[in-house]
Amino acid sequence: MRPSWVSLALLANILCLCQSYTLRSSVSWVVSSNDVVEDGDLSEEVAPALLVDSAGLWKQAYPSSSVLGDGAESPGELVKPESDRAAQLSSRLFSYRLEKVKKSASSSPTPHQETAKTARYIAHYSDWGYLATISTQDKIKGLPFGNIFSVSDGPLDNSTGVLYFYVTPMDDTVADLKSNPYASLTFSEAEGEFCRQMVYDPEDPRCARLTLTGKMVEVAPEELEFAKEAVFSRHPVMAKWPVGHKWFFMKLELIQVWLQDWVGGTLLIPLEDYFKATPF
Repeated sequence: MRPSWVSLALLANILCLCQSYTLRSSVSWVVSSNDVVEDGDLSEEVAPALLVDSAGLWKQAYPSSSVLGDGAESPGELVKPESDRAAQLSSRLFSYRLEKVKKSASSSPTPHQETAKTARYIAHYSDWGYLATISTQDKIKGLPFGNIFSVSDGPLDNSTGVLYFYVTPMDDTVADLKSNPYASLTFSEAEGEFCRQMVYDPEDPRCARLTLTGKMVEVAPEELEFAKEAVFSRHPVMAKWPVGHKWFFMKLELIQVWLQDWVGGTLLIPLEDYFKATPF
């Protein structure tokens, strides 16, 4: 019996001397107290470093020369990092320093009775939406196909109600639009904090939904500068995407504004009312 007591005593001593453990995905490993980073508490300096360290695939696919481009008209010139370190980070992967991200949310949603203003509010403060097209892909040709796009109807202090996109011909959705330029763009108020704070399910009619249907067209030269300002001010990382993908700007020319923002059914907002309203 004595050897077993000795073994237990040695095991107890070893456990007392061990450093603390942390559990991740059912796997434990030793970490010192100085190395533990609480979830959701990444500082502005830590987060970019973690992205760079774990982004080998992205760095391999898009080396810095491809991201920045060689031409004088590279979109990368529109965003100027504050330091050499920031320039290094932004040229190595599609990320940007956390302080550059602007909060695109107003203090409180528009009252649901003001339907046109609600539609403009959702269109302006949504950073992305779900675009549905008629597919040209072989296996689903002629069927609906949905895709996520980052969008902007203008800088945060200048809403137009017109949604702008930055797209590449390599995207299946763009191929669809060449065949049939009509599409529907859907937003949900669940993108922001309001529905979570109110404990509304995304399908709850009080959690507003907006669908804009129209014709997707390429932005005309005289409108190009505003489109750049609208999109890049809200999505600055886009200005450094690879120029070899031949990115260009499109916008949605509206035909119909569909809204559900309360119980009792859906509404069609007249285009005149939609464009007269303001989200502010």
